Formats: sequence, structure tokens, C-alpha cells
Amino acid sequence: MTDFAKGNIGNILKKFQSIIALLVLCIVLALMSDKFLTSENMWNIMRQISINVCISVGMTLVILTRGIDLSVGSILAFSGAVAAGLYKSGIEIPSMDLYIGFTILGAILAGFSVGGTLGAFNGWVITRFKIPSFVATLAMLTIARGATMLWTGGFPITGLGSNFAFIGTGWFLGIPMPVWITIVVVIIAMIITNRTKFGRYIYAIGGNESAARLSGINISKIKIWVYTIAGLLAAVGGIILTSRLDSAQPNAGLTYELDSIAAVVIGGTSLSGGRGSIIGTVQGALIIGVLNSGLVLLNVSPFWQQIIKGFVILFAVIMDRINHPNEE
Repeated sequence: MTDFAKGNIGNILKKFQSIIALLVLCIVLALMSDKFLTSENMWNIMRQISINVCISVGMTLVILTRGIDLSVGSILAFSGAVAAGLYKSGIEIPSMDLYIGFTILGAILAGFSVGGTLGAFNGWVITRFKIPSFVATLAMLTIARGATMLWTGGFPITGLGSNFAFIGTGWFLGIPMPVWITIVVVIIAMIITNRTKFGRYIYAIGGNESAARLSGINISKIKIWVYTIAGLLAAVGGIILTSRLDSAQPNAGLTYELDSIAAVVIGGTSLSGGRGSIIGTVQGALIIGVLNSGLVLLNVSPFWQQIIKGFVILFAVIMDRINHPNEE
């Protein structure tokens, strides 16, 4: 075999390594469990990964700019709790003898506003005070989690009704609603990253921020928008999760940021920024979802599941460094 042919094969394997890994994983799990390839399990996997995909799409944009967002799980919880609380109880102001009720749409928009606002605050702090994204979003992780506890009083907000539950458990044209929501999010994100000036600026900032600044790109503005979108998509995940559980749990979203980062890295997005894709992230989320499902079907201990997922993430990062050794 010629060096040219070997090079082509190597490039093909690198380009489709996520898909190949997913297919191999599915084949192995199908051989080990006769329940894996059932339609019920396949739809269950799709419903489960829908939340992670929404969060991971936002995380992809952040990592493409060479940042990180550790607060998405807490923002998810707070946004979902706000939407659930407003929908169920509204806002009462006894001193003014005033009660403000919320429709489902109004409550959802309020949840989105919370997520987007917290995300924008992340971006503003990072760009205004030149704080590393790791530190700023770690602080927001604690702030948003504390705000969730205050809002809920430490107790779940339950009994949201069948109309609200339809968002997370309903079906439309034979496909679960969370999957429809995820499809819309992914399509919009792909258009933004591949077809817009904003998307090109994201890649430019991650590739070389100094060069992007010299070319006239408003770095701060783009980063603030990126973190705003990440917060907004965390809120979308929060609405889906709250609807699916028919309750807003104070501890919702714990460790979701880790699954999100895992999906992004496994999908081929570089932690060094400037390289990656939305479709790759979707493939990464599918791998995580299939792995989770398979481990559950095989009755693997939850503690071992965490260890296995940790090694999968580590392997993905190592492979990224091997394939791109010159990136800082």
C-alpha cells in the first residue's frame, strides 16, 4: 500500500472516528444485551441525550472560543425551577394586593430569560475583568445552585400538569417532543456556525484571538453572545428536564457540565479552541448516551459507570493531542 493511500485512510479514520466508535459500541452492546436494539430503548436513549445535546451545543460554541463553562448544570436547574415556580404559583405581591399569573409560554420565556441573563453575566465578567472562564463559571455554578435552593426552599416544585409535561414526555408525528426540540436547536446551531459571520468569528477567536482582534473582530461582544447562548441552551435543557420529571428538583443538573464537556471533546472539538463542529458534538452525545444505556442494561454499578466515562473522556483528550500535537 502506498504512502498516499495510507494517508488517505488515516485521514478518513480521523474524520469519521466518532461515527466508527459509535457503530462499534452499538455492535458490542447489541451482542451483550438483547434489549439494546429494541425500539423502546432507542427512543429512550434519544430522549435522554436530548438534554445533553442542548447543553453541549452551547458548550461547543464556548470551547470553540477557547473557553469553558462549568455553570451550565446549575443554570439548567435554576431556569427550570423559575419556569416551574412561575407557572404553578405565579408572583404574589401582598402589599399591592397583586397577583401575576403565568401561562406555559410565559413561564418558559421567563426560564429562558434567566438562563440567557446568567450566561451573559458569565461572558461580561470574563471579558470585562479578564478572568479565566474556568474561574468565572465555577463561581456562577455556586451562585446559580444557591439561587435554585433559595427559589425552591430546598423542596421540589411538583404537580405542573399534563400540558407542561407534554414538552418532555409528549410525542408529535411519532417522535418524542424532546427530540424535536433538539433537532431544531442543532439545525439553528449548524446554520450559525457554518453560514454566518458570527460563526466565522467564533472560529477565528478560538484559532488565534490576537489575530482576530487585529482584524477588527469585537472579541468581547462575540464572547458575551457565546456565553449568553450557552446559558439559554442550558435553560432549554432545564425546561425539558423539569417537564419530563413533572417537577423542578433543587439538585437537578448535577454533573451535567461534565457530560456536556465529554460530548464536545469526544465529538472532536479541540479544547484549544478554533476546531470542531456541532454535528461532531451530537455524535459525542450519542456515544455518551449509548454508553450510559448499555452500562445500565448490563447492570454495571453506577460507581463503575462514572469511572468508565472518566476514562472515555481522558482517552478522547489524549487522542486529540496525538492527532494535533502542535496546538497549544
